[in-house]
Amino acid sequence: MNYAPPKLALCVCALLWGVANPWTVTLSWAQPAPSTRAPDPAIDAARSAFEALPEADRRGIQEGLIWTGDYSGVADGTFGRQTFDAMSTFQKNTGRPSTGILSAADRNTLQANARNDRTAVGFETVIDAKSGVQLGVPLKLLSKSGDNPNGGSRWQSADGKVTLDTRVAPGDATLSSIYDRNLAIKTPGRVVTYKVLRPDFFVIAGETPAGKFYTRYAGAASGIRAFSIGYDKSVAPQFDRLVVAIANSFVPFPTGPGPIVAQPASVPATPSPPTVTGGQAPYGTGLILGKRHVLTAAPLDRCKEIRIRNAKVQQINGKGPFLLEMSQDLEGRPAALSPDTAAVGQRALVFAFGNDGDGEKLLAAAATIEDGQTLTGALQPGASGAPVISEAGALIGLVNAAPSSSRQIAGIVPSARYAVVPANLLTERFPSLASILTKPAAPMESTADIAGIVRSSIVPITCSL
Repeated sequence: MNYAPPKLALCVCALLWGVANPWTVTLSWAQPAPSTRAPDPAIDAARSAFEALPEADRRGIQEGLIWTGDYSGVADGTFGRQTFDAMSTFQKNTGRPSTGILSAADRNTLQANARNDRTAVGFETVIDAKSGVQLGVPLKLLSKSGDNPNGGSRWQSADGKVTLDTRVAPGDATLSSIYDRNLAIKTPGRVVTYKVLRPDFFVIAGETPAGKFYTRYAGAASGIRAFSIGYDKSVAPQFDRLVVAIANSFVPFPTGPGPIVAQPASVPATPSPPTVTGGQAPYGTGLILGKRHVLTAAPLDRCKEIRIRNAKVQQINGKGPFLLEMSQDLEGRPAALSPDTAAVGQRALVFAFGNDGDGEKLLAAAATIEDGQTLTGALQPGASGAPVISEAGALIGLVNAAPSSSRQIAGIVPSARYAVVPANLLTERFPSLASILTKPAAPMESTADIAGIVRSSIVPITCSL
């Protein structure tokens, strides 16, 4: 196999900050890193070519690039700078012009190389009988198999340098308690290089003097399941890359038909999509314009019934962005914000309602403005129509369409590019918005100040499909 130097990009810094009622706000300024790049015609051309492909082909390209060592993100078919750089690097390494646009011949070469690499390590997707998780395992490298003494299964290399475990946590355990216990391990020289705890999962990764380790636990109503891998630093150039492939394959609670067996899964199982009815998972976010009016850029065309909290939307004006007219008065008030035009590379916050597994919350995701009509950020379901606010507290615009299902790799939400309806177009289209948007009464010096202004002025939108 032609192993390239590892390019893991699984480490993301995050700041979680609770803001007082009526809602909790989760703030995450550190994703993504600020961008200072001007619009690049080469990237735009590569984006157009990539997005013209069927989704299965787009995912297949990213999966192939994981195996060539050029990509370390989630294989979700979404174009971003990391995907562009990975395709360009692959072309360069194979003696082709590095345009970032893969021809049919390029894609065939990529898939052939990926198949060869997968075959060389015997990478198979298995559904583990002991733990119930679905996982990709390099069976030729981890030829020894048996039970994990702590529950679950174990695959190990013949020389003992690599160990891959699955496990099920005891019934009385919680993610928080297991997380704390893993952080408290005092092995000499053990250093945690990355950690993240969320309501439904946690990830801890790090190093020891001789090796590396990566652990992920996921929780649901049915229990807590996990996998972990530890490996000697002498095999890191090979296994750093395989950790990305394994993490991409991990499904803690597969829903495939038939009995659970420890053998290659003929059809990979996938998690159930989030529910978008009954207010359980917000479909989008809206900006209050008056007692009975809400503005949103969320794609509502396919919704049979639209609700904002317990009130039904009785009329929709426009073809997007939409001005929603309610059947009853709303709690809240128009935002004390001023409209602004964003500069390339400017940092911003996207305020949106979502469900992170611990109930409905107002979430704030960091974003970087790419141009006047797009941003890059780690957005989740519920961010469609969400206001984009500058660090100074000005309204830059509304997110057009965000993901309809959760996107994560190893528990990390990857950044992607999203369209934005600029504030100036909104004020032209809806004159009432221009009269409402005014400069804040007091300067906003922190994200908490912005959240204090925004939280009473936006609402979650749900729809019945």
